[in-house]
Amino acid sequence: MVSDATAPKRPRKGRKAKVRAQYERRKDRANTRQRKLAASVRDIGKLPPCQEPARRESCRLDLRRFCETYHAPTFHLAWSDDHLQVIAALQTAVLEGGRAAIAMPRGSGKTALSIAACEWALLYAHRRFLLLVAATEAAAKELLQLIRADLESATSPIAQDFPEVSFPLAALEGIANRAAGQMQGGQRTSITMRDDLLVLPTIEGSAASGAILRVAGLLGRIRGHIARLPDGARVRPELVIIDDPQTDESAQSLTECAKRERVLARNVIGLGGAGKKIAAVATVTVIREGDVADRLLNRQIHPEWNGRRMRLLYVEPTNAKLWEQYDDARRASLEQHGDMRGATAFYLEHQADLDAGAVVSWPARFLPGEASALQHAMNLRLQDEAAFAAEYQNEPLTDRAHDQESAILSADAIMRRLSGFDAGVIPLSTVKLTASIDVQQRALYYLVAAWREDFTGWVVDYGIFPRQATEHVLYKNVRPTLQDLAPRAGVEGAILAGLEQLTESLMARTWKTEDDQPVRIARCLIDANWRESTELVYTLCRRSPHAMQLMPSHGRFVGISAKPLAEWAKKPGDRAGLGWRIPVDSRPRHAAFDTGLWKSHVHARLATAPGDPGSLTLFGKLQSKHRMLAEHLTSETRERMRGSARSVDIWTLLPHRDNHLLDCLVGAAVAASIEGVALPGMAPVRRRTGRSPTPPKHPRGPQFPRLAR
Repeated sequence: MVSDATAPKRPRKGRKAKVRAQYERRKDRANTRQRKLAASVRDIGKLPPCQEPARRESCRLDLRRFCETYHAPTFHLAWSDDHLQVIAALQTAVLEGGRAAIAMPRGSGKTALSIAACEWALLYAHRRFLLLVAATEAAAKELLQLIRADLESATSPIAQDFPEVSFPLAALEGIANRAAGQMQGGQRTSITMRDDLLVLPTIEGSAASGAILRVAGLLGRIRGHIARLPDGARVRPELVIIDDPQTDESAQSLTECAKRERVLARNVIGLGGAGKKIAAVATVTVIREGDVADRLLNRQIHPEWNGRRMRLLYVEPTNAKLWEQYDDARRASLEQHGDMRGATAFYLEHQADLDAGAVVSWPARFLPGEASALQHAMNLRLQDEAAFAAEYQNEPLTDRAHDQESAILSADAIMRRLSGFDAGVIPLSTVKLTASIDVQQRALYYLVAAWREDFTGWVVDYGIFPRQATEHVLYKNVRPTLQDLAPRAGVEGAILAGLEQLTESLMARTWKTEDDQPVRIARCLIDANWRESTELVYTLCRRSPHAMQLMPSHGRFVGISAKPLAEWAKKPGDRAGLGWRIPVDSRPRHAAFDTGLWKSHVHARLATAPGDPGSLTLFGKLQSKHRMLAEHLTSETRERMRGSARSVDIWTLLPHRDNHLLDCLVGAAVAASIEGVALPGMAPVRRRTGRSPTPPKHPRGPQFPRLAR
């Protein structure tokens, strides 16, 4: 038996529970202290007062005063009359609604005005949900960063007069993650800061509580913007401000222009929802004729936008000869001094005569080293007349035809050259039907044209193989590709398979004339210049069941010092014509042609008035269907080089452009020449048999052999 002295001591009843309870109380007190401390840190406390209420109130209904008051460093020059018109248009759209498209000269501050209008509309709660749209998503996000910087700056006049907006934003110190927990007076401010969205703080008594600014690229997510205000109401955008809807690159592409124009016409205007008309202002700069800005400003095309064009120089000076002398002084000064000191001295010496008759839009706009706004404007014009006309005058130069052989029409002018015939229909008076295929790794381009004996032509069909889902597509966006049609084949196998399918569909097809007579393609040239596809094209032309009509072709650059193809040594049996040659000893036979000469030739056909001998027109009655073709046909620029013996045209592809259908049209025209088609006054090419093509028996009778139905 264990004695009481040696027995282990037991803890008193309830001691553990008491210790645990004490621990829990200490932990709760510590947690409470931490929560209070965290809440005190998150709570921004009492807002500072508005420093100048009268100044703030004076700008409530005056956008111009707002710009001068809160953005004085930006708008430090005197306003022009054009600026005041733009400000009035923006103010009307914000306060009353409506729609306007305004073209301003580059560098006139249209982006700064757009930003100021957004801030004014939000701070005074004129609009609760704004959408600011730029040409690209990256550009739109940059605009939002600029607006945030204005609103967050603790030392700006906006911070002084709008503390209910600026103080909570500045307290975040640019860290968006803090916004979720920020409080003021025990209430969440509910700020949202993303790279494409800004929701202003919810502050009791603030008119701008929960106002929303969202930014987007024009081709990004435009539709379906719905937001919830602090009072629980759902709202859609009430105002859209569009700052330059295009880039320099997209303006050069008709396909991109058409896409952006559709977005403006369909998506942007429908943002307000069913039964609501959204207010919208687009500030733009024209880059080239027919681009998005140019068409948006055209009241005949888009009367709903009430387009207005503003210029840097409204009336040109009258003393053109004296300005030519100024240009000489300008060039000499740049060469000798590297600056404009000599030009400015000449200008000041003859200022009265140089200024005579001129009217500039913004007298305060000129650079250091220049003496006046007129001198500045003329310097821009003398530096690059085409850029000045488009980007500073908002009236791009049209493509003028000095003579038939040097004319290059604009894309819009080409799209207007319609024959009225349906696609695939052959006019009765034609004598030859030719085709051409341009080989690319991802796709094949083709074009079919009908020709009269005097080289009057009709484009009757063209396209991309494989067939695309849309009519206007850039090569880089082609889907499906040749490889998609032959996934188990390599690149060469996919191209060869595509060529076989395309040539079979073109050459085996029975085309029809106006009176339903059957016609077949007489000659089809296939581009074999690309090294990776040369042997494929030769193989196809050898083994195809249509080998007699198919022919590989090689376009050659023939420079000013090179001998023209027609003057090359000719072997017995060789065939040669206008800028082309078919060597008799080539296996398989192929055609070589002068690319520069033939590009100039087809553009001359496009510049010839429809109905005249040698003119070229497009099928159908709908201009927009030919947007991609017109873009390809105008994808290159031409420079004429003159030598002692002859002149040649140098063609250069513009950046980011596709020219494949231009190559196809050239190939089809060369094929027509090979088949005996010639301009009036030029002898047709004789075949090796010595017989010339049979003349038509009747000017409108079909000149094709009858085929069995």
